[in-house]
Amino acid sequence: MKTITFAIPCYNSAEYMDKCIESILAFDDGSGDIEILIVDDGSTKDNTAEKADEWHERHPDTIYAIHKENGGHGSAVNVGLAEARGRYFKVVDSDDWLDEEAMRTIMPYLRRQSELREACDLVIANYVYEKVFEGTRTVIDYRNVFPTDKEFTWNDIGHFKSSQYLLMHSVIYRTELLRDVNLVLPEHCFYVDNIFVYVPLPAVYSIRYFDVDMYRYFIGREGQSVNEDIMMSRIDQQLLITRFMIDAVDLDEDVVQKKLRRYMANYLSMMMCICSVFLRMINTPESEQKRKGIWAYLMEKRPNSYSMIRNNVLNLGTNLGGEIGRRIGLGGYHLAQKIFKFN
Repeated sequence: MKTITFAIPCYNSAEYMDKCIESILAFDDGSGDIEILIVDDGSTKDNTAEKADEWHERHPDTIYAIHKENGGHGSAVNVGLAEARGRYFKVVDSDDWLDEEAMRTIMPYLRRQSELREACDLVIANYVYEKVFEGTRTVIDYRNVFPTDKEFTWNDIGHFKSSQYLLMHSVIYRTELLRDVNLVLPEHCFYVDNIFVYVPLPAVYSIRYFDVDMYRYFIGREGQSVNEDIMMSRIDQQLLITRFMIDAVDLDEDVVQKKLRRYMANYLSMMMCICSVFLRMINTPESEQKRKGIWAYLMEKRPNSYSMIRNNVLNLGTNLGGEIGRRIGLGGYHLAQKIFKFN
């Protein structure tokens, strides 16, 4: 068994993938316990497939090329998880990269855990927004939330700030935990990373946090899925992912730890807020029906959680009634955008 599998979903990624792969090889100590799966998701517009094969030829015991029909990011993650031989599993998008120094801090811990019968379920570290057009970076850390010198459980965590969430960038899951919860991401859909990081959380018992800047994430590139115009055009996919998350976890029945339940309710509140904001930006009768529809869906499927999520400060401000309420909500969104520098 390998210590860790790094799955790199690639779709027409020839321009970016080398830097991503090289960043992982940089902290490989030659012990043979790192596995890199390049999952070519049916690339057709460049030489991604050829590059994947070349990487395998250069590092046949470490890097493996998997070629599949196009199914989207979630499909590529699913295949990577199915093929993974590592005790731990980490997704790295092909246009992002890992920090060598940070990973040299984390890898000895993962190697020790791989020797244990009961290994830690979830390893967390910081991530960094590399903002393309601004030439700036923003570090998202969790030092106010998690202990930094020991393993812990959800009962030991502090309070997340409104700008703090666990994203795919910040987590390394134990592989068998993901398989035990039957994690399968939707195909041909963006924003599946929300499902990846949210759905397995109730199965997590032991956690370790490293206060190092592990993951570097580009944001602001033209055509990126979190670009504001792109998000409006893909609002139906955002709605689909949010419904999936509502269906996947019953916060009252499935989440026994009080602090975790509160965090997951805040995360789902954030997802509902995103749906509301972008539907109100679109501002058509159809988009308004969709906004009402997603809230009705939450009420129908999770009536016990509805009030807590609907009365979250994020959703109180973004779902005020009428045209004046719509403008106030969007004004608050744009103010928060300037303060927290997202999108």
